[in-house]
Amino acid sequence: MLFVFSFVALVLPSILRAQSPAAPPAQNDTSSSRSASSTNSSSNSSNSSNAAPPVATLSAPTGYVLSANDQVAVEVFGEDDLRSNGRLNGEGNLSVPLLGSIHMAGLTLSQAASRLTDLYGRDYLVNPKVNVMLIGYAKRRFTMLGQINRPGSYEMPDGSPEGIDLLEAIAMAGGYTRIAAPERVSIKRGNQVLRVDAKRQAKGNHSAFTVVPGDTVTIGESIF
Repeated sequence: MLFVFSFVALVLPSILRAQSPAAPPAQNDTSSSRSASSTNSSSNSSNSSNAAPPVATLSAPTGYVLSANDQVAVEVFGEDDLRSNGRLNGEGNLSVPLLGSIHMAGLTLSQAASRLTDLYGRDYLVNPKVNVMLIGYAKRRFTMLGQINRPGSYEMPDGSPEGIDLLEAIAMAGGYTRIAAPERVSIKRGNQVLRVDAKRQAKGNHSAFTVVPGDTVTIGESIF
């Protein structure tokens, strides 16, 4: 009897240990690292999407003078919160951070930058560095009438916002009709009416004529 009791006392604990469920293996930190990496990646992506995209600027002609409805970008070095862009309104004013509405029509880009530099330096910043860039021309139009294949209103090309050659304007409007008289071209400019011989101009016998925004060009008709 003593032998049986001793045998049970020795064997039973081993049997119980064998039947008890194994402890789950410790989870490594891979999933946690993966989660943290995903979070950081998402955060970086969010920060990138919030960054201000670069502004595409235009190469304005030397001495270009701003006018109503031109679109410009304003940058203040080291002051990202003062960066802005917008169109000059019909009166030639632009809304600028801290300064409000500033008149810019009639100024070159460098003159506009100087004006903003002076205004920011007067009340807000020490030695500000301001840059004003052109990012969009105002819509400048001219009109073609008379013996032209596609009469109507046309926008000045972006590369020539202040005016184009008369022959280029005629080409934009589809050229002459078969009864056109190129030697009889009239241009209404404000209260003036100018006469141009486009036929001689095409042959190089006449100085070039520039069509400017607001002009109305009328091609005359041949007299048989």
